[in-house]
Amino acid sequence: MNSKKIYIAIVVFFMLHQVQAQVSFKPGLRGGFNFSTISEMHASYKTDFYVGGFGEINIKKHYALQPEITYTRQGSNNVRRNYSDPNTGTERMEIRDLHLDYLSFALINKFTFGPGIQIQFGPALDVLVGDNLVKRKEYNDLAFITGIAYKLPSGLTIEARLKKGLFDILDSDYYYNDRNDHYLFGDYNTNVNFQVGLSYSFGEKK
Repeated sequence: MNSKKIYIAIVVFFMLHQVQAQVSFKPGLRGGFNFSTISEMHASYKTDFYVGGFGEINIKKHYALQPEITYTRQGSNNVRRNYSDPNTGTERMEIRDLHLDYLSFALINKFTFGPGIQIQFGPALDVLVGDNLVKRKEYNDLAFITGIAYKLPSGLTIEARLKKGLFDILDSDYYYNDRNDHYLFGDYNTNVNFQVGLSYSFGEKK
């Protein structure tokens, strides 16, 4: 091995050592409230909760990559459905609360500015583990998450996020409502979820 190759090997070794010294891993827990609905429907927001864990991989001083696993209860309340009663032949309406429970796998990018202000965003794969939908188009969902947070020196973080689903999750023909009622009704019915909560990462310097 000539001197040039030795020099390159030494430089690469110290670069890898420097990167390893900068990277740290901190596990944590998160939980809070969901305010969710299903888009383009006659419905109102549903209040529920989410809870889960994460691993914060600090790659640079102001950037971390955070894989998350979260159990999240979503859905929509007061969903109105018009239908024709087969026994009487008359038009009837029923109101139901719809719930969808997911195990959500997210990969969040976290950029920190100033004393502790964070911008968070990333994709999520939501695996359906429970629901009361009569007819659905997709069992699982892909979503995009964006939000802001404030991290305290103790490791406690206050978070506010918007989580928007991408898949059409239910059969709108079944849940069709032909009354206007100042609501938009369409065929592309996706999860819309606002999250407000707390997270805590272990191993922070006091």
